[in-house]
Amino acid sequence: MNQTAAVTQFNRHHWEDGKLHAASPDSVVTEEPLEIRLRGQSIAITMRTPGHDDELTAGFLFSENILKLRTDLVEVAYCHDTPAESRGNIINVFISPKCPFQPSQFERHFFTSSSCGVCGRAAIEQIQSHHPPLQEDVVKFPAAILNQLPDQLRPAQNTFEKTGGAHAAALFDAAGNLMVSREDVGRHNAVDKVLGHAFLNELPTTNSILLVSGRVSFEITQKALAGCIPLIAAISAPSSLAVQCADENNQTLVAFLRENSMNIYTGAQRIA
Repeated sequence: MNQTAAVTQFNRHHWEDGKLHAASPDSVVTEEPLEIRLRGQSIAITMRTPGHDDELTAGFLFSENILKLRTDLVEVAYCHDTPAESRGNIINVFISPKCPFQPSQFERHFFTSSSCGVCGRAAIEQIQSHHPPLQEDVVKFPAAILNQLPDQLRPAQNTFEKTGGAHAAALFDAAGNLMVSREDVGRHNAVDKVLGHAFLNELPTTNSILLVSGRVSFEITQKALAGCIPLIAAISAPSSLAVQCADENNQTLVAFLRENSMNIYTGAQRIA
């Protein structure tokens, strides 16, 4: 899909040591709205960094339990019958007639901001996942492999390197091999892009690791649950609701992941 640049250039002044310096170019992470239309109906608007919009859309619909199988999705395409200023920011989704989605499933229109993916939901019950807790398993993740993951993610954070303003998410297999990484101004969008890539390419996720560069929130644990991902790791902190939900859904939640240490909040039995 054609993509708009993930980085936008602005001139800015710099103040240092009591002096205002001359304006110079600066790179800023791009943030633009993306409207998602399903069967002709607008169901969501998310503020995102352009790039991999098909993956973002597929991941969002998968985590919302609208898409379950790869065959449910027929096509994701930009809507070109729009004003020039909106071109590239509206996506049409075509799903199989066998897919049981009904517009009445949504009593409200989704609006997801770059900072909070669940803004506008009416009640906490509405943001609980449609997916059951994970089953007990025997998979083990060596701590030595987990400790190496942030170093593997860092070279893929090109937008962050240029702007300091992008979050990253990555999917690794149980051996610590990088399967896919994506960046976005929104944490939840980066995760949707990773999930969408896995969904579109039918990658196995049941024994995988989801790594996020920032904090891990409730919504990220829910998205990981949609993909049956047993281990969520964060370079930063977890929220209280993320810990609670990971525990209830039998997910392993690791945070403050460093080269020689980590905090294991839930599911410590999976760490070897």
